[in-house]
Amino acid sequence: MRTMDKFEIASALRETGLLLSVAGGNPYKARAYLNGARSVESVQQDIGTLIAEERLTEIPGIGPSLAASIVELYREGSSKVLQQLKEELPPGIIELSSVPGMTLKRVQALHKELGVSSIAELEAACHDGLVRTVKGFGAKLEKSILAGIQAYQTRQEKILLVDGRRIALRLQSHIAGAVKGSNIEVVGEIRRWHEAVDTVELVVDRAHAKSAIASFKSFALVTQVEEESNNFIKARLAEGILAELHVAENMSAKLIETTGSAAHFQHLQHIAEGHGLKLDGEGLSKDGLLVELNSEESLYRSIGLNFVPPELREDLGEIDEAKDTDFSDLISIDDVRGMTHCHTTFSDGRDSVEEMARVAESMGMEYLTITDHSPLAHYAGGVTVDELKKQWEEIDRVQESVNIRLLKGTECDILADGNLDYPDAILEKFDVIIASVHSRFKLDRGKMTKRLLNCMRNKHFKIWGHPLGRLVLRREPIDCDVEKVLEAIAESNAAVEINSDPHRLDLEPRWARYARQLGIKFIISTDAHATGDYRNLKYGVHQARRAGLRKADVLNALSFREFKNAVKPRP
Repeated sequence: MRTMDKFEIASALRETGLLLSVAGGNPYKARAYLNGARSVESVQQDIGTLIAEERLTEIPGIGPSLAASIVELYREGSSKVLQQLKEELPPGIIELSSVPGMTLKRVQALHKELGVSSIAELEAACHDGLVRTVKGFGAKLEKSILAGIQAYQTRQEKILLVDGRRIALRLQSHIAGAVKGSNIEVVGEIRRWHEAVDTVELVVDRAHAKSAIASFKSFALVTQVEEESNNFIKARLAEGILAELHVAENMSAKLIETTGSAAHFQHLQHIAEGHGLKLDGEGLSKDGLLVELNSEESLYRSIGLNFVPPELREDLGEIDEAKDTDFSDLISIDDVRGMTHCHTTFSDGRDSVEEMARVAESMGMEYLTITDHSPLAHYAGGVTVDELKKQWEEIDRVQESVNIRLLKGTECDILADGNLDYPDAILEKFDVIIASVHSRFKLDRGKMTKRLLNCMRNKHFKIWGHPLGRLVLRREPIDCDVEKVLEAIAESNAAVEINSDPHRLDLEPRWARYARQLGIKFIISTDAHATGDYRNLKYGVHQARRAGLRKADVLNALSFREFKNAVKPRP
């Protein structure tokens, strides 16, 4: 029997978790399966090797019970738990339970009486007036179910970029595994690195269209195909968002059409017309004859433009800029020389100073800022004045055993009146100060603006941490006069953070662009609370690229000595 690969195992674990959730069982058990699915997907080692060496429990989130299920799936192609759930629950239960008001009991009744096992069948039964004939339903509930189906089919849910990328890369791998030799690329908002996305979009070359579409439909997260043709398919995923697969006659043209915003592509079409050319998703042509294109770069070049990086394709001035700018100095992950805004076990971090230092050093970083929370953040184990001595002694001890340079810093709370959460005599001793709002988020606009202005004018202030305090899809940015605050920062010669935490990605590009116009410098931080969080650096870098930030705009692209001098608090 063929063994399952990690994506097939993850799919089975996710299905088990969803079925457990629908069945109303232990919510913690259901969550364990769903988390286990993500862990298996992201594991870098060969799953067969981990099983053979009995090392599955080394994977974060995989305990002995889940490990046993993974072994069973790998060797048998199924698991007793999954099989039992499928036997006990009606077919289509995951899809049907997504419709508002469709409880397990109702799904079971409709399946027994009408054979309903999909949303399409449920909708047809409602339109035919059959649902109202089933005991316990009626005309009113039938109408309500139809409304629920409509709401489900038209909803536009969003998920975090980090989750969208996870799904996109998994779908890309799923299709590539079934269609050998195909060229499949992730496009749309995910390729532009938007902080939240509502659609996973991919492009595949024409030569593999039929097989790729068939593979797309077999993807485990697909719950309902909403549109299908020979060159396009769109489906609803179990995560609540949409997935689309575009078939390309010409990959270069289709990548540009599907990556950038509609306005960006329309602007390119207008420029192409000015050169006597016609541009559409199938290619670039002149007098009905296709122009040979072998890359996205060649298409931009054919209409007199330099290549525009995907993150900038929003029609916010990048096309005019591309007439004489090649964007080669846009910040890249290789430019970052220091990990900034990092927490340790001295506050709410999960790894020690030494662990944080050694992993950052192994990644090639030249320096690391230790910026644990200040006393007011008691919920996060804020470091008191008395505890600072112990922390600094530990930093000095670790510095003797590592080559990476360590800077003594703080993520200091901005108090309600704009003052900082350490006395001046202490602030003067830090190498770097990041000042952040962690409380009183709902101050009115006037009071919040005054609070921040007072802080910006503090002689010790250097870096505004996760500036507007937003949590993507969970908490709105604080209400303040952002322009006025940034103008005060420009006058004070302070800097602004681009926070790489996928839940924050703060400051958003429109404000970072404005800050750059004012001559403000930035740091791109990981806001790491464990060594694993260093991996988030790419999210901050791409967020900075969306704002058009260059290497020269980013302080932690400087050498250690230059960075230390740039961020040192003024006495």
